[in-house]
Amino acid sequence: MIKTYHLLFASVVVIFITPIGQANAEPHARPFDAAGSPPFVRLDDGPGMNPPLDANGNFLVGPEYLPAPELSVVAGVPKGRIEQFTIDSKDTELFNPGIAREVFGTIDPNNPKTLIVDTHEIDYTRQITVYVPAQYVPGGEAPFMVCHDGPKGRPDMTLPRILDNLIAQGRVPPLIAIMVANGGGDAQGHQRGKEYDTMSSMLADYIEAEVLPRVEKQCNVKLTKDPDGRATMGNSSGGSAALIMAWYRTDLYHRVLTTSGTFVNQQWPFNPETPDGAWGFHNKLIPETPKKPIRLFMAVGDRDNYNPNVMRDGMHDWVEANHRMAKVLQAKGYEYQYLYCQNSGHGVRNAKEQFLPHAIEWVWHGYQAKSSSQ
Repeated sequence: MIKTYHLLFASVVVIFITPIGQANAEPHARPFDAAGSPPFVRLDDGPGMNPPLDANGNFLVGPEYLPAPELSVVAGVPKGRIEQFTIDSKDTELFNPGIAREVFGTIDPNNPKTLIVDTHEIDYTRQITVYVPAQYVPGGEAPFMVCHDGPKGRPDMTLPRILDNLIAQGRVPPLIAIMVANGGGDAQGHQRGKEYDTMSSMLADYIEAEVLPRVEKQCNVKLTKDPDGRATMGNSSGGSAALIMAWYRTDLYHRVLTTSGTFVNQQWPFNPETPDGAWGFHNKLIPETPKKPIRLFMAVGDRDNYNPNVMRDGMHDWVEANHRMAKVLQAKGYEYQYLYCQNSGHGVRNAKEQFLPHAIEWVWHGYQAKSSSQ
């Protein structure tokens, strides 16, 4: 079948006005050709169409979507095993204790880029859910993917089903998925916000020291040390956390998959070294830093978040943030693929059912396992 693509350029100015103190978690759709948008390639074969595996750049999908066939159980496809265990914060050196808040913070009158938040210390448990493919060879070092916001109860089998099918078809290597639950709460003043929105190596260090050794012991597997065989994946703040891990520990991770990435100013407490939080990725860090060996997939919805809290610092528009990310990644020559999902809100759930298998395959495209002698 011949696939047709059209290049689309920005031409329309759209202004959104949100009253101070009023949140607009899912605004009206932002047109793909609004001023400031990157140029998009429209995929014209209708619902179910994903970009080519060998392509970089910006792609327009939707507004209708077809769930990918890889989401379904297929007869005869070997099924991986699922194991779960918990980590008590009291048994860890890092992220011990955790933090939580009772009420949302107020804008710091001396610094509008941050909040004043009253927090208290907490103990917590974190569930780890591990998918081990049927093709895993005991004793061998496996590539793996760390997935943020893992389940806190029974496992969600969506990702395991996708991996069963992709691995059986030879589209990704026999990789292990490590789904790590967050420490609780959300955003500034909560443990999840501390873990996911902090611009440092803290989360990657925690997973390296506290999670991966337990996975190897509990699940009787070996995990590769090769950063090209390690991926991170997440949604919303979990998406920005995935890039933060690879950015600050590129010696550990090279492959990143984000949906509705929170590349906005949500870091707390304030750090003068990274005063814009994850907004700083496209505002400063990527443009001013030599290109890193990171391969990045991004997707955002045209109805994604816009100013979802009391801050009005001009750095809380998820669509604008992801658009800006695409432009600086392209200018710097990164391997990236960016999907702008029409008729989709925060988390791009309807679109993700179509593109997630493709995104996983794209992120792992070109991977070559290194021999033990390398």
